[in-house]
Amino acid sequence: MISVVLVDDEALLRSALSSLLPLKADITVVAEAADGAAAVDVVMAHRPDVLVIDLEMPGTDGLTAVEMILRQRPEQVVLMLTRHARPGVLRRALRLGVRGFVSKSAHPSLIAEVIETLHAGRRWIDPDISALAVVDDSPLTDRELDVLRETLEGYSVGEISARLYLAEGTVRNYLSNAMHKTQTRNRREAARYARSREWL
Repeated sequence: MISVVLVDDEALLRSALSSLLPLKADITVVAEAADGAAAVDVVMAHRPDVLVIDLEMPGTDGLTAVEMILRQRPEQVVLMLTRHARPGVLRRALRLGVRGFVSKSAHPSLIAEVIETLHAGRRWIDPDISALAVVDDSPLTDRELDVLRETLEGYSVGEISARLYLAEGTVRNYLSNAMHKTQTRNRREAARYARSREWL
């Protein structure tokens, strides 16, 4: 029996998956959560075989929650649900150790099959998501994207420095490079530009 924690802010989808997944495979849903912050607590409490988590959620998003979880529990198997994966997001998720990506519109029987695949130690990335993600025209490096992502969250240079374990001068250099590449006047404009192009 594969134990699963489900995290999605859409109660209807979460409820449907919770009911249907056990009918499709030897899966038991041990707990649910509606946001990323709760996901961390629930995973630490239940230690599931597989975490199934929505990428896009208000507040603490799925990827941030996964980063926090994997820091404490690096062996955790993660399947991310998404409507569409931006190139930068997919790369960041794979770098973190996420093993599976599947569309939220996928049939529950496919999601169950993917859960079994990941539990067996393999990877699974939805071909449509993979195709979208490799179309990447971003001139920004991963680190430049990291500092712009923090800028979008409203953090100052000093706070970004502390959060990313970088010197303030290094953060300023990354921001300067990003502004130059995006031809924007300040770091907030650069962050908004990167988000509008779906690089973040």
